[in-house]
Amino acid sequence: MDDGVVQRVFEEGGRDYFQQQPSTSSSSPSILQSLPVHASFDHGYYLLVKSIQELREKKGGIVTVGIGGPSGSGKTSLAEKLASVIGCTLISMENYRVGVDEGNDLDSIDFDALVQNLQDLTEGKDTLIPMFDYQQKNRIGSKVIKGASSGVVIVDGTYALDARLRSLLDIRVAVVGGVHFSLISKVQYDIGDSCSLDSLIDSIFPLFRKHIEPDLHHAQIRINNRFVSSFREAIYKLKCRSEAPGACSISAFQGNEAQTDNFIEMYLRPPSATEEARINDWIKMRQSGIRYYLSIGDQRIVDKNFIIRPKAEFEVGRMTLGGLLDLGYSVVASYKRASTYVVYGNLSVSFETIDTLDETFMVLRGTNRKTVGAEALRMGINGPWITKSYLEMVLEKKGVPRLNTPPLFPNTPTTSNQESVIAAPRPIRTNPNLVMKLEDLSQPWTRSPTKSKMEPVLATWHFISSDPSHAGSSVIGSSSFRDTVKLVPMPDSYDFDRGLLLSVQAIQALLENKGLPVIVGIGGPSGSGKTSLAHKMANIVGCEVVSLESYFKSEQVKDFKYDDFSSLDLSLLSKNISDIRNGRRTKVPIFDLETGARSGFKELEVSEDCGVIIFEGVYALHPEIRKSLDLWIAVVGGVHSHLISRVQRDKSRMGCFMSQNDIMMTVFPMFQQHIEPHLVHAHLKIRNDFDPVLSPESSLFVLKSNKQVAYQDILKILDPAKFCSSAQNFIDMYLRLPGIPTNGQLTESDCIRVRICEGRFALLIREPLREGNFIIQPKVDFDISISTVAGLLNLGYQAVAYIEASAFIYQDGKVRLL
Repeated sequence: MDDGVVQRVFEEGGRDYFQQQPSTSSSSPSILQSLPVHASFDHGYYLLVKSIQELREKKGGIVTVGIGGPSGSGKTSLAEKLASVIGCTLISMENYRVGVDEGNDLDSIDFDALVQNLQDLTEGKDTLIPMFDYQQKNRIGSKVIKGASSGVVIVDGTYALDARLRSLLDIRVAVVGGVHFSLISKVQYDIGDSCSLDSLIDSIFPLFRKHIEPDLHHAQIRINNRFVSSFREAIYKLKCRSEAPGACSISAFQGNEAQTDNFIEMYLRPPSATEEARINDWIKMRQSGIRYYLSIGDQRIVDKNFIIRPKAEFEVGRMTLGGLLDLGYSVVASYKRASTYVVYGNLSVSFETIDTLDETFMVLRGTNRKTVGAEALRMGINGPWITKSYLEMVLEKKGVPRLNTPPLFPNTPTTSNQESVIAAPRPIRTNPNLVMKLEDLSQPWTRSPTKSKMEPVLATWHFISSDPSHAGSSVIGSSSFRDTVKLVPMPDSYDFDRGLLLSVQAIQALLENKGLPVIVGIGGPSGSGKTSLAHKMANIVGCEVVSLESYFKSEQVKDFKYDDFSSLDLSLLSKNISDIRNGRRTKVPIFDLETGARSGFKELEVSEDCGVIIFEGVYALHPEIRKSLDLWIAVVGGVHSHLISRVQRDKSRMGCFMSQNDIMMTVFPMFQQHIEPHLVHAHLKIRNDFDPVLSPESSLFVLKSNKQVAYQDILKILDPAKFCSSAQNFIDMYLRLPGIPTNGQLTESDCIRVRICEGRFALLIREPLREGNFIIQPKVDFDISISTVAGLLNLGYQAVAYIEASAFIYQDGKVRLL
């Protein structure tokens, strides 16, 4: 897929292998001119996997990889995701600390021991690596790593690209960005222009410019991690007061080993902030032993009894705390939190004692809202639940006035009609040039981009009335206003993570200012991510999602007219929405695409417990539908954009340039005429820059065998109840443009796969990775219409392979057997 890019990463490295290669015209094409590779996190991960595989195949022996970067950049996350795919040994430099230095100083790392360990492994010898305990603040032992079994060794740490290690590394990777950049931007915003960017960096990351940044320039793969705190994988919490751990719900600990932890949590107020408690502007610092963790603002959502938080904490050095205090930040609140907890599966139960409050609380945590709620019922706990943070409770006890956390929605409606000045979202948001040359960068790639204005953690929604008589009214709670209230569209478009947060905020604002029910519509082209957004929103607010595919007419589907607006049963959809609006129970259709007919109905009802319904589909923002909805959300980008970029790449390899607009007109003929015009009216426009084609977050691990086993023999071993009732039949077509160079053989990377299954057409762009016995394939089969397939054929793609198959599916948890 990116052979030229993959080959470049070896030019500088080659600790043994490439240094010994003769420079001849017939030498390996992997030795290219010196060009650093700059990529996004997802693309960099993919290139790194491919690079390790190629180098391992060509050189033999152990492949060593160093992943370095500043605190909070995402290097450890990259190393762990890589280790989950490549069978490897992961060595954390944190285990090589000497003494109890808390400053993350270069001198606190035992480089001699690390160098010796790497030398042993590269020579095929067993070696002992140290183990460090941060609570005890010393080494607690060591563990053996077998040299013969360590095909790949990854060194992860701030100083992983130090000069003392570089000669032992085959591939050097630098990761910058992440929340490291977010903190710099936050401090810039707080203190204004009072100091330069270099001075600011020297204050909060004093070792970065001198000891870390110079080494990053020796990296062959340079990754800019744009990740910020995200609610995609939110943590759901239920909290109530409790007695001591031994006296309340002790059954939760049965069969699981309880662990303890102690923290000091402190909150830093910016130098320009007022005395009142505007918690969203504060920086939270948590100390655990000699480790310090930082998060920005009170990033959480409160919905009914649940506290919902993003994964927004990252580790920093002690010097960062000192630097913030020197810049004028002040500690306005602190407390000790002693925790006894147990983890089982994706759930945890903890008993937390807060010294300032002199109280103990029981907290249930998990990654799924329904699972957390079900566990509370299983344990027989029904509250009363507490949705205030510990900080809020501490401030209330001290009598500190609180302005907002989370901020209250404004009671002053905005009367100006902003819809007329909202520009249409551009359909293509992804940059086809995912790999950049050094000279293309407008600033040092290791630095945070300077932001003149930092986006607030939580934006503000405003309301207008459709009734002119309410213009200028300040009584937003009046019944007459509530009947005519509607949201003012946001003037800008937002990335997926911020868009998810704003979507939930909008629902909460509507519930507070308009009342039940709140009916949401999410529209956008196929593969843009609207279904993913809908289900993530539903998980947060605890509501139902209804796909507009449920309203297909049988006769239209049989003619494959999925992307035709007339294929929807608008009269039934209108009745369902009317019933929901008036609080009546309604029957929503269930459509079976395999048979092309409705298979039944399911009852749906809006209640006090669940006052929100989400409709998602390509035409969710069509005028005939959106007029009955309260919140309109448009999603663009995602895999939809990837297909267009892929076609453009294939065409260019043939020596033929074709604009993205011409490609889109051909492969998505309905989009510009019948879908895009409706997106301009959305209250919220989301550009989905998430890379589902390359991301490690969207991979399936597959083991495949050609052993012949009778179906009846399988039933003797597995639970028959977990088998699907019927076989799944599908046809795979592999499409390729003739004339694309293939180096003598056809590979999956040269083809686009179209799968016809259960009446659907699904597209797969990326070829699978293969590692050992595993096939690692992307979960990006996204639905397309027959007009897209026809468009690809009209562009010259030809079917080079055709496979028809039938499979019985056995589902057990997250494991599937076909």
